[in-house]
Amino acid sequence: MSSNTEILLSALVLVGAIFTFVGSLSLVRFKDFYTRLHGPTKATTLGVGCLLVASAIFFSVTGNALSLHEILVSLFLFITAPVSAHLLAKAALHLQLPSVATLPDAARTSVITPALPAVPTHVPRHLQMHGKDKAKQQRHE
Repeated sequence: MSSNTEILLSALVLVGAIFTFVGSLSLVRFKDFYTRLHGPTKATTLGVGCLLVASAIFFSVTGNALSLHEILVSLFLFITAPVSAHLLAKAALHLQLPSVATLPDAARTSVITPALPAVPTHVPRHLQMHGKDKAKQQRHE
């Protein structure tokens, strides 16, 4: 293996380790759920991506064939990390978890009191209650 390849691999491993460390540190240091979610999904994804690219280059150079396993894992990571972070953030918004950031008035009213769907004014005939069914439902209420 040439010295240029070793320098490239060393740089990728170092950059990957730094990104992973910063992402992990942000998980500990940030104050609320939303900022804690942001740090690891961005920095750790880049860190693990650099480590996987370094691994793919190393095994491609030292082996007798191109190593694609790490590239596939990287693609899977880059696709699933943002999707899972988005779903977690939507769940947190739905549960109205507190945030350090202040929301604008328009966003605050839309999050706290969502618009209700329109109630139909006409009930179809097959769904209307008649006679005994209507009286039975009123007794159970």
